[in-house]
Amino acid sequence: MQLFLKRQRESEGSQRWGGWTLLVWLLAGSLALDARRVRQPRCPAGCTCTKDNALCENVRSVPHTFPSDVVSLSFVKSGFNEITGGSFVHTPALQLLLFTANSFDLIDEDAFLGLTHLEYLFIENNKIELISPHAFRGLKTLIHLSLAYNNLETLPKDVFKGMDALTKVDLRGNSLICDCKLKWLVEWMHHTNATLDQIYCSGPPIHQGKKINDLLPHSFDCITAEFASYQSMKFESISVEAFTFGKEQYVVFAQPFAGTCSFLEWDHVEMTFRTHDTIQSTSTVVCKPMVIDSHLFVIVAQLFGGSHIYKRDTSANKFIKIQDIDILKIRKPNDIETFLIDGESFFVIADSSKAGSTTVYKWNGNGFYSHQSLHPWYRDTDVEYLEISNKPHLILSSSSQRPVVYQWNRSQKQFDRRTDIPEMEDVFSVKHFAVKGDLFICLTRFIGDSKVMRWDGAMFKEVQTFPSRGSMVFQPVSIGNWQYAILGSDYSLTQVYQWDTKRGQFVPSQELNIQAPRAFSVLSIDNRVFLLASSFKGKTQIYEHLMIDLSN
Repeated sequence: MQLFLKRQRESEGSQRWGGWTLLVWLLAGSLALDARRVRQPRCPAGCTCTKDNALCENVRSVPHTFPSDVVSLSFVKSGFNEITGGSFVHTPALQLLLFTANSFDLIDEDAFLGLTHLEYLFIENNKIELISPHAFRGLKTLIHLSLAYNNLETLPKDVFKGMDALTKVDLRGNSLICDCKLKWLVEWMHHTNATLDQIYCSGPPIHQGKKINDLLPHSFDCITAEFASYQSMKFESISVEAFTFGKEQYVVFAQPFAGTCSFLEWDHVEMTFRTHDTIQSTSTVVCKPMVIDSHLFVIVAQLFGGSHIYKRDTSANKFIKIQDIDILKIRKPNDIETFLIDGESFFVIADSSKAGSTTVYKWNGNGFYSHQSLHPWYRDTDVEYLEISNKPHLILSSSSQRPVVYQWNRSQKQFDRRTDIPEMEDVFSVKHFAVKGDLFICLTRFIGDSKVMRWDGAMFKEVQTFPSRGSMVFQPVSIGNWQYAILGSDYSLTQVYQWDTKRGQFVPSQELNIQAPRAFSVLSIDNRVFLLASSFKGKTQIYEHLMIDLSN
C-alpha cells in the first residue's frame, strides 16, 4: 500500500513538471513570434508600400527603414536638397531606385553605397546641377542609368568608372557644355558597350548644337600652358640674354645699380640657377653675348666710362677685356643686336644721345671695327635685326621720329634706308616674330597703344592694338608651337598674350607681377623651359613654362 502511494505521487509530480515545461515552451515561442513582429520594419511615414515596392512622396529626408521585401523604391516631389553619402546602406536588397520631380541639386560621394544588387537607377526631372566624382561608386551591377532632364552642364571625369555592367545611359534634357571637362565622356562613349541617346551640346560656340555622339576625342583642343613662378633672384636688372657656349647654357643679366654683368648657370642637381661668373662694369645697360668660331665675346654697354668688349679665356676660366668701343660714336648706348650676314659676324649698338650715332661693327678676325654709322642725331632707343623676304634688315626706333627700316645692300655691303613705319611716333622698341611664314612686329609705346603689325609684302600694316601704361617692353616669345607676346608695365601687372591661330590675333593668357620689367628671354634645359624676366625696380624673376591638360 505504501509502495503504491509512493509511485502515485511520483507520477503526479512528473505530470506537473511536463505541464510546466510545455507552458514554458509555448511562452517562449509566443515571445519569439512577437519579437519577429517588432523587428519587422514598417512602411515609413510619407511612403506607400506594397509587397515589393515602396513609393515616397513629399518626404523631407531619405528614410532608413523599409520592409525587407522591398526591392523597388521611388521618391517623388521630395523636399531634401541632396542625396547624401550612405543614404541607402539600410536597404541593400534594392534592385530599382527612382527619383523624379524632386528639388535636390546635388548627389554626394558614395550616395548609393551598399546597393550591390541595384540594376536600374532613374534620376530624372530633378534639379541636379552637380554630381560628385564618386557618386556612383560601388554600383557594379547597374545596367541602366538615367540622368535625363536635370540641370547638368558637365559630368566629373570617370564618374562611370567601375560600372562595367552598364548597357544604357540617358543624358537627354541637360544643357551639357562640350568643353575639355567633358572630353572624357566622348572618349568613354567610344570604348563602352553602353548605348546613349542622342544628346546635343549647349556650348561652347565651336560645338554648340552638335551631337555629342558625333564628336571625337581629337575634336577638343585641351592642352594649354602657363608661366609659373620658379625662382626669384635678389637683384635688379635691365637686360637679360640666354646663350649657349661649349655645349652648356647660360644666362647673363645686366645690373645697372651693381655695375655688373651677372652670369648664371643651371645646377642639374639642385634644379636651380646659380652664379657662374661676373664682369665688373659701371652703370651697365646691356651685356650681349656673341659666339664666333667657338670663342665667347661679351659686348658690355655702359652709360658712363665707355663701352667695352670682353672675351672668355677658357684656360684661365675668366673674362678678359680685349677692346674699347669708340666713345665718340657711342655715348649713350641703349640696345645691342648681333647677327650674321653671308657668314660674317656683326653687331649694332643703338645710341640714344644727341651727339652719338647708331653704329654697325664687324668682326675682322682679330677684333671689331666700325663698319657703318646709321641714323645720326636721332636718339635711337632700340635696334632690331630681321629678315624680310630673305633679305637682311634693321629697324631703328627713335624718340624723335617714326621707326625707320634699313635694308642690306649686298653689293655695297651696307644698310640703305628703305622706308619708315607710318603713324607710329613715340615707339620705344620694335621686336619681330613669325607665324606660319608671316612676319609680324611688336611696337612698344610707353603711354598710348602698343601695336602688332604684319608685313604684307610692301609695308607693315596694323593687326591689333594693346593699351600701354608705362610699357618699356612688348616682346614676342616663342616656345615650341606656342607664340606669346608679353607687354610689360611700370604701373600695373605685366600682360601675357597668346597667339590664336584661328583669329589671327593675340588673346589674353595670364598676368605676371613683375616690377618695372625691361626684357625677357627663354632658356630650354633638361626638358624644361624657363622665361627669364629682368626687373629694373625689383627682384629679377624666373618662370617655368608648364603644360596643362584642361581635360584632367
